[in-house]
Amino acid sequence: MASYPLLCLENPLLDIQAVGDAALLQKYGLKDNDAILAEEKHMGIYDELLSKPDVKLIAGGAAQNTARGAQYMLPDNSVVYIGCVGKDKHADTLKEACVKAGVHTEYRVDDVQPTGKCGVIITGHNRSMCTHLAAANEYKVDHLKQPHIWSVVEKAEYFYVGGFHLTVSVPAILALAEEAAAKNKPFLLSISAPFIAQFFKDQLDQVLPYTDYTFCNETEARAYSESHGWNTDDVVEIAKKLALLPKKNTNRPRIAVVTQGTLPTVTASAKPNGEVEVKEVPVHEIAKESINDTNGAGDAFAGGFCAGVVQKKSLEESVDMGQWLARLSIQELGASYPFPKQTYSS
Repeated sequence: MASYPLLCLENPLLDIQAVGDAALLQKYGLKDNDAILAEEKHMGIYDELLSKPDVKLIAGGAAQNTARGAQYMLPDNSVVYIGCVGKDKHADTLKEACVKAGVHTEYRVDDVQPTGKCGVIITGHNRSMCTHLAAANEYKVDHLKQPHIWSVVEKAEYFYVGGFHLTVSVPAILALAEEAAAKNKPFLLSISAPFIAQFFKDQLDQVLPYTDYTFCNETEARAYSESHGWNTDDVVEIAKKLALLPKKNTNRPRIAVVTQGTLPTVTASAKPNGEVEVKEVPVHEIAKESINDTNGAGDAFAGGFCAGVVQKKSLEESVDMGQWLARLSIQELGASYPFPKQTYSS
């Protein structure tokens, strides 16, 4: 089995994306820029979006977006992605998108559930996402532990896990995390959505001691602060506290990275003496009329950042690479990257 420096794990989804309005959001009880898991009352949203003339089907799933983004900036055959899909045409769509992007996939294929999907309602520059995990929810650590898959894990040098997988298989995340800690390999985790910090607090807290890099945006950071009784909504203070959380692998200080849209990206790096070094990296501005779709901007940032870490770039340059890729992505539709490929320059 070939080796891939970066291994990504999470929930592969087909994004069903179409323009909607306030009435459609209200019909399904959604807010602007929501990111929620579907309940029974949401199930009609997918057929409704599919019936729209402007509907677009896009390969999604946060960490799968990140995997494609990292590969966009890395040498060929650098990234492998793991998750669970159904035995259907939507799974074929996801695999084809990864093949096109140069990402190797090791999907578990579920015989019962269909491939997961995410309804994305576009209202202006807002995106409201409602996810039905389906097969993605059936990922099992047994798949990861199969000899031919585990050999890929052992050969990987960096692990990136999307926080949405905390709703699916904490044992699989912990298997990667323990491998990383035991062999001093960097382990990167994105909190991914406010509801993860709010409603999957215990699962998140099981995994955070293993993280060398913790990603979130300002809303997720504040949700984490609130759920843990930190009594602050100051992003810099939250980043510092995240950096100083207890850590299994003490050979690597933790770095917390908090994106804030057009405001500076905050990094907080723990130091051996218990202090924290904070940096704020300004975001390169982009004309509003150039923005096509902000869905997946955070995934793209993580992809560029991961590419920087894999290439052993400085923290500042890794942040810049993340911002560069996010800037490209928001000019595309969905979490996509322009072809022919553009080349990063700092």
